Amino acid sequence: MNGKKILFVSSELVPYLPENEVSLMSYETPRMVNSNGGQIRIFMPRYGNINERRHQLHEVIRLSGMNLVINDMDMPLIIKVASIPRERIQVYFIDNDEYFKRKATFSDVDGNLFPDNDQRAIFFAKGVVETVKKLNWTPDIIHVHGWMASLLPLYLKKYYADEPLFADSKIVISVYGSSFEGELDNTMIDKIAFDGIDKDTIAPLGQPSYNNLLKVAVDHSDAIILASEEIPEDLQKHISNLEKPVLPYVSLQEFEEAYANFYNTQVLK
Repeated sequence: MNGKKILFVSSELVPYLPENEVSLMSYETPRMVNSNGGQIRIFMPRYGNINERRHQLHEVIRLSGMNLVINDMDMPLIIKVASIPRERIQVYFIDNDEYFKRKATFSDVDGNLFPDNDQRAIFFAKGVVETVKKLNWTPDIIHVHGWMASLLPLYLKKYYADEPLFADSKIVISVYGSSFEGELDNTMIDKIAFDGIDKDTIAPLGQPSYNNLLKVAVDHSDAIILASEEIPEDLQKHISNLEKPVLPYVSLQEFEEAYANFYNTQVLK
C-alpha cells in the first residue's frame, strides 16, 4: 500500500459513533492502510449525536460555503474536520443543518427511519465528491462502507463520469449484513433522476430497500468485499451474478493481509 491514496467514505465510524460492524471496520481498514504507508482521507456525515466538543471538530472555512442542489433545493455544504489522536488520522465531516443537526443517525426515538434519509444520502455523496475536488486529491481507491454512503459509486460513475480527478480511481464497496427495516422514501428514484441519471440504471430504487440500495451500489463499483458472515440471500445472489472481483468474508483478526492483498492484486491490477 506504500504511497497509494485511498479515500474511505463511511456511514459510521468509531470513535465518533457507537461500535458496530460498520463503524469498526470503517476505522480498522484505514488504520491498516495508514500503518502500511498508504495515504488516506476519511469522510462521514456529521450527525447531531456526535459530540463536537469532545472530539474537537472544527469547521474548515475554505472547504465550506458551497451549495449543493438536492431535488431542486439549494442546500449549504459545511465541512468540519477532527483527528483520531492515537492514529493521527484526519476525518472530514459532511454537514448541513437541515439534514444532520438532529440528535440521531438514521431513525427517530421510536425507531422510524427519517423520511429524508434518501436526500441525506444524495447530499452526502455529492458533498464528498465536491470536497475531494476542492482538496484536489486523486484517490487510487475509493472504499465505501455503510448504506448512507451507498450512492457514492452511482454518482461517481454517472453524475461525475466526466470528472478527470476520478478517471482512474477504483471503487470498492464493503457489503454488510446489517440493514434497515422497510424502505426509504418511495420518490427517491425521482430525486436521483433529477440529477440526469437514467431511471433504467437505478430501477431497483423504485423500491428503495436496503438490498436494492446495495444492488445499485455494487453494480457501479469495481470490486466488492463481503464484510459480514451473513449477507441477505437476495443480495448475495445478485453479487454472485456480477463478473467483478469479490473478497469473501474474513474475520477482524485476519482481515489486514486479506484486504491489502485484495487491493493490490484485484483492485489495482
